Amino acid sequence: MGIDDSKVLKQHLIDPEICIRCNTCEATCPVGAISHDSRNYVVDAEKCNFCMACVPPCPTGSIDNWRVVPKVKAYSLEAQLGWDELPAELSAESLASLGVGLEDAAASLASLAGDAGAATGDSIQGETNALPAAAGVSAAMPPWSAAHPYTNLYGPKAAQKTVKATVTGNFRVTEVGKDYDTHHIVLDFGQAFFPVLEGQSLGIVPPGVDSHGRAHHPRQYSIASPRNGERPGYNNVSLTVKRVLQDWNGNPMRGIGSNYLCDLQVGDSVDVIGPFGSSFLMPNHPKSNIVMICTGTGSAPMRAMTEWRRRDRKTSAAEQGKLMLFFGARTKEELPYFGPLMNLPKDFIDINLVFSRESGKPKRYVQDALRERAADLEGLLADRNTYIYVCGLKAMEEGVVLALRDVASQTGGDWAAMHQAMRSEGRIHFETY
Repeated sequence: MGIDDSKVLKQHLIDPEICIRCNTCEATCPVGAISHDSRNYVVDAEKCNFCMACVPPCPTGSIDNWRVVPKVKAYSLEAQLGWDELPAELSAESLASLGVGLEDAAASLASLAGDAGAATGDSIQGETNALPAAAGVSAAMPPWSAAHPYTNLYGPKAAQKTVKATVTGNFRVTEVGKDYDTHHIVLDFGQAFFPVLEGQSLGIVPPGVDSHGRAHHPRQYSIASPRNGERPGYNNVSLTVKRVLQDWNGNPMRGIGSNYLCDLQVGDSVDVIGPFGSSFLMPNHPKSNIVMICTGTGSAPMRAMTEWRRRDRKTSAAEQGKLMLFFGARTKEELPYFGPLMNLPKDFIDINLVFSRESGKPKRYVQDALRERAADLEGLLADRNTYIYVCGLKAMEEGVVLALRDVASQTGGDWAAMHQAMRSEGRIHFETY
């Protein structure tokens, strides 16, 4: 006997204990089923179509949770917004007591893991590939040659909840200005095991409690140093952190995580979880071409990738592929690492800087620079050794994808087919917020 789908729902839920509120799931969902408040991210059972677009990009696995419930008893958004932890799974007997036939209940519970796994592996190919190119759909898999990442070694449901790191450096990397205080922060893990790869992130747990009296949830930050440490051979990582001084509407505010980090002193101790991320990873084969497109603190993973290539260049005789960087900011003064960038050899990396608020000059964005360099990008787009990484504000994503489409079309290329191939081969990655 089949399962009566009119009575039973395998409801998609987000685990609030693991979620680090990175907004990846909401930004990825093609049907607007995911929303959030200041407390939790939640899934609307009436909108969710189980396309699984949100599952692979989630850095923590918090999105990959399910509960079998009677359809008429589906967990409401109001209930989910008030959770501190997921509700316990209902037994077949509990479901039967709520009006679900015992056979249907048992069959639903038995098939839950298999169906969710199949959907994660198969439905994403059928559903998210149909999204328009302008949606900027990221590859769900890493490059074939990427090193193996360690993930979720520390966190709410790991054997050890957090790991302690010591601040060994905190340097400002933008010129002095009231609106763009960005810091380069170095954290040392001592003897603790915390391996990272370029493109991964970690979570910082700020001390204190929020307005609900709960401990602050972790804040996610991309790692700005290569795999062998900010200082080679040391067990440390670096972060690029911009102090948040106003909300999206321009109202004054003090970001909990960013201000905590920017105010840290050398010797201070920090609670860390993670690492996170298993797909936004750089290729290891030396002849790979890497095109990096970023704004602001989205430069963190690009710095990590560039620095690893720079170090590898010094020690390896192997020929390296091309590095291109498209980096945008409002002004030169607000662009992190401007000085060090200018000192990198031109035969090592092709740097394109754009500024949208320079006095007396027209606004320019990263997509403008992409179109200007179309002649150089055309060949790279057609090369299966090319990998594209986009990191920064969500608002840049559509413009970047449309610019890449325009570049491809100049030589008669089919961007939709090209984008699809790059996704299936783990060669195009977006990390926007």
